Amino acid sequence: MTLEIGYVLSLLVVSLVLFAWDVVGVDIVGGIVILLLTVPGVLTPNDAIAGFGSETITVIGTLFVMTAGIVRTGVVERLGMRLTLLGRGNPKRLTRYILVSATSVSAFLSNTVTAAVFLPLTLGTARRAGIPPSRLLMPLAFATILSGGVSIIATTTNLVVSGELPRYGLERLGFFELAPAGVAITVLGMLYLLFLAPKLIPERGGADRTEKYNLRKYFTEVLVTPGSPLAGKTLGQSHLGSSMDLNVVGIIRGGQRILAPSPSTTLAEGDLLLIEGRAEDILLVKDTVGVDIRADFKLSDRSLESDQVRMIEAMVLPRSALVGKTLREARFRERTGLAVLAIHSAGGPDIMTKLSRRRMKPSDVLLLQGSVEDIDRIPQDDLLRLEDRSAHHPRSKRGRVAATIFVTAIAVGVSGILPLPVAFAAGALVMILSRCITSEEAYSSIDWRLLVLIGAMMAFGRAMEETGAAAWISEVLVSALSPLGHRAILAAILLVTIVLTQPMSNQAAALVVLPVAIRIANDIQMNPRPLVVAVALAASCSFMTPLEPASVLVYGPGRYRFLDFMKVGGLLTVIVFVMSMLLIPVFWPL
Repeated sequence: MTLEIGYVLSLLVVSLVLFAWDVVGVDIVGGIVILLLTVPGVLTPNDAIAGFGSETITVIGTLFVMTAGIVRTGVVERLGMRLTLLGRGNPKRLTRYILVSATSVSAFLSNTVTAAVFLPLTLGTARRAGIPPSRLLMPLAFATILSGGVSIIATTTNLVVSGELPRYGLERLGFFELAPAGVAITVLGMLYLLFLAPKLIPERGGADRTEKYNLRKYFTEVLVTPGSPLAGKTLGQSHLGSSMDLNVVGIIRGGQRILAPSPSTTLAEGDLLLIEGRAEDILLVKDTVGVDIRADFKLSDRSLESDQVRMIEAMVLPRSALVGKTLREARFRERTGLAVLAIHSAGGPDIMTKLSRRRMKPSDVLLLQGSVEDIDRIPQDDLLRLEDRSAHHPRSKRGRVAATIFVTAIAVGVSGILPLPVAFAAGALVMILSRCITSEEAYSSIDWRLLVLIGAMMAFGRAMEETGAAAWISEVLVSALSPLGHRAILAAILLVTIVLTQPMSNQAAALVVLPVAIRIANDIQMNPRPLVVAVALAASCSFMTPLEPASVLVYGPGRYRFLDFMKVGGLLTVIVFVMSMLLIPVFWPL
C-alpha cells in the first residue's frame, strides 16, 4: 500500500464517520472531500470538479424539475387518491392499495417525493381505521424504496451508476435493464411489508397525530354545483371521507340544517356542505369531486393560475381588531383584498354557522388566498403570518399537460430520438414555458446538496482509480474470495455496498464501490455487468437505519426508534440480498 492509497482510504473512513455522525450536511462533506483531494495534489482542480459538468448531473437536475412539475400540478396526489378508492372503506384493503400505489408511483419518481405525497393519506387511513400510524408509516417508506430497481429513473442512484459506466468502457444501463431483478425484489418485498412486517412493527402513539405533526384541520364550505356528479349520491357513495380524508360535519339545504349527516344522506344540487379537513385536501376538493369552494370572495381561473397569487396561513392575534367580529362585520375582503378559504378554530367552531358569520377568536388560523402585494400588506397587529401553503394548491388545470411532458421526455430519451440529458432538459424547459411550474419553483425544486455530493463523490471515485486504491482493494478481495468462485465475489460486492449505504447516501456508496467492482471483474476476467447491477440494487437497500430521506419523513410521525428499523429493515435487507444473489446470475451471466 502506497502513501497515496493510504491517504485516500483514510479519507474514505473520515467521510463515513462524517456521514454517520450527521453533524454537517452531506454537501459540506462533499466539499471537504474535494478540498482534501485537491490541496495535496491527489487530483488536479479540473479532475476534482469534472463531475459537476457530467451528463449525470444534468439528468438528475432536470429530473427534479420535471418531477416538481407533475407534483405541483397535483398529478401524483390525485392519482394516489383515485387508486385508494379501490379500497372502498375497508381499512386493511385500503392500506394494501396505498402501499401498492406508492411503490408503483415510486418506480418512476423519487421515493422521497412519493413518500411525502402519501404520508398524509396514510395518516388519514390510520386515523379512520383506529390504528397507530407506526403500523403503516414504516411500510410506506420501505415500499417507496423497494421499487428503486424497476426503472433507471426510480432513484438517482441508478442514474449515477449509469452515468459513470462510459468512463470504464461500458454501456450505460438501459431504462428497464434492472427490471428483471427489480420487479421480483419489489413483489417479494411487498408481500413481506403487507403480511409479515406489520407483526414486527411496535404500536406507538394514538391514531390521531394531526395536531402534533402540522396537519391542522380546517372548516370550510363547498357548494354542490348544478350538474355535479355528487348530486343524487349518498355521502358514503361520494367517497369524500375514504378518498379525500374530508369530514362533512353539516349540510345547509335552503333553510334546513342537517347536523352530523349519516353516510346514507343523499346530496342534492345547491347543498352547502360544511367540511372539515386538511388544507391540502380542501384545496383539491373542487378538481377531484366536482364541487365549488365557497370563499369569502372568488378569484377567476386566470387569477388562480397567476404566479402572483399565493396561499398563506395566518393566526388571529389576541389584540387583533378581528376578535369578536365576523368576516362580514370586519369587512375583511374590502380591507385586505384577501379571500378566506377556510378557518381552523382554536376553541372548537360552531359547525352549523357559515364562515362569513363566525366570530373570530384569538389563535384562530385563517387559510388566505390573494396577491403577493395584498399578503405583504397583512396588518401585523391583526394577523401573524404562519406557513406559505402555495405549494399545496396545485395548478390542477395543467395536470394533463405536465403528465404528457413527463411521459414524452422519458419516451424520447429512452427511444434514442434524443440523448437522455437533452430530452430531460427539454422536458424541464417545456414544463416552465407551459406554466406547469415557475422558474423560481424549478430552481427551488432541485436538491443542490445532492448534486454537490454526487459531483464530489465522482471525484472521489476518480481518486480511487488514479491512486490505485481501487486496485489495492480489488487485490485484497480477489486473493481472499477468488478461490470461492464468482458468486462469492458477487456476494461480497452486494454486502459491502449494503453496509456502506446505511451511513452514507445511496449515491455516495455506489460511487465508492463501483470502481472497485469493475476493477475486480477485470482482474479475474469476469463479466463486469452483474457486479454493476449488484452495486445499483444494493445501494438502494437502505432499510436498516432511518437515514434514508423517505424514512426520515416517517420517523417522527411514527414515533419510531432506531432499533425498529434494524429489526424490520434487517429482514427486508436479507430478502433483497438473497433475491439479488439468485436473480443477477440468471439475467446477467457471471
